[in-house]
This record gives sequence, C-alpha cells and structure tokens, in this order.
Amino acid sequence: MELFVTLTSPYARLVRAVIIEKDLQDRVKVTPIQTRTPDSPLYTINPSGRVPTLVTDDGTVYEESAVICDYLDHLDGAPIFEIAHDDNRWEALRLEARVRSMLDGIAVWGRELYRPESERSPGIIAHETARAFRMARALNSDAAAGLFDGPLSIAQLLLACALHIREERLPGFAWRRDNADLSAWVNCFATRPSLAETQPPPHPSETVR
Repeated sequence: MELFVTLTSPYARLVRAVIIEKDLQDRVKVTPIQTRTPDSPLYTINPSGRVPTLVTDDGTVYEESAVICDYLDHLDGAPIFEIAHDDNRWEALRLEARVRSMLDGIAVWGRELYRPESERSPGIIAHETARAFRMARALNSDAAAGLFDGPLSIAQLLLACALHIREERLPGFAWRRDNADLSAWVNCFATRPSLAETQPPPHPSETVR
C-alpha cells in the first residue's frame, strides 16, 4: 500500500502515527507529494487532490484521515482505536469531535497565513485565532480532569497532531502560556515514537494542509 502525504499536514501525520502504532511500516509506503499546484501528480491518483490519500494493494483509493485510520486499524482484525459500544462511548466520541474541531480550525488558520499577504482574510484569521484559544482553554480543562489519560485513542493522537507543531507555523498562538495542564500532557504524549518520528520539518515549504 502507498500513503501520499505532505510532511507538514497534521491529518497526514495522524495517519502516519497510526501506521507506527499498528506496526504497519512494512506494509505501507509513505510518499511525500506536492499539492495545491495546477500539475500536482496527486490529481491523477485522487481527483480531490487531498492528503492523506491511501492506495491499497488492489488499487482502491481512500481519502479522509478518519476513514484511512479506521481502515488501517482493522487490517489485522484486532482494532485498537475502535470506540467501544459501552457507557463511555458518547463521551469518547464527544472528546474526539472536540479535538478534531480544534485541528480543523488550526488548519484553516494555517492555510490563510500561507497565502500572499495581499490575499489573506483578516476576518478569517481573527475568527480562527479566537477559536483556537477558546478551544485550548476548553481542552486544558479536559486535560486537567484526566480525560486524555486513558488507553491510546484517536482523540489523543489528534490532539498531539494539532498542538505538537513548531511555533513558527502559527505566529502568535502562545497556547501553552495559560494552559499548563494541556501543555504538560502534550509534552509527555509527544515522546511516543509515533509522534517523535513524524515531527514536521523545521522549515516547511508549505503550511498546514
């Protein structure tokens, strides 16, 4: 199988982390590819041009990080990320949705900053900046309550991919300053090999995608 990614995409990083957590490195080739250009080779593989894109051994093409993660998790018949149908299910789904909302907002903010300055929307930047800080405060409360301290989950990986980024990617997003519990959690969780081995490059040529 082959996974097409940009190395700065937090969504692609999530899938790359799942590959490591599931010990699938020998089954999935990770291929960096350029996106958002008129002649991107990704368009001939996936017409949407979105990363991550997974091509399976039989040629089936999957996109959307959630779908790809679920597919990879079930390859061996022993999923570790599947949310159980028990009394904790809705809380787990709520937490995952909250974290994904933060990541989605950060991605919009990052893409806006990647535009030439004359093409940026001050309104979008202001909205996403405010939302990111609100979400950080809410997630700090969740971290303080120990909601991210359970067994390994997609919500945990999503949170690390959203916040374990180089500060120059989002200038002004000093989320650690007033969110000590969240900062401590990210620092600890980011030591996992799946996060350490998928750290974005220090000088990205493209922003969050």
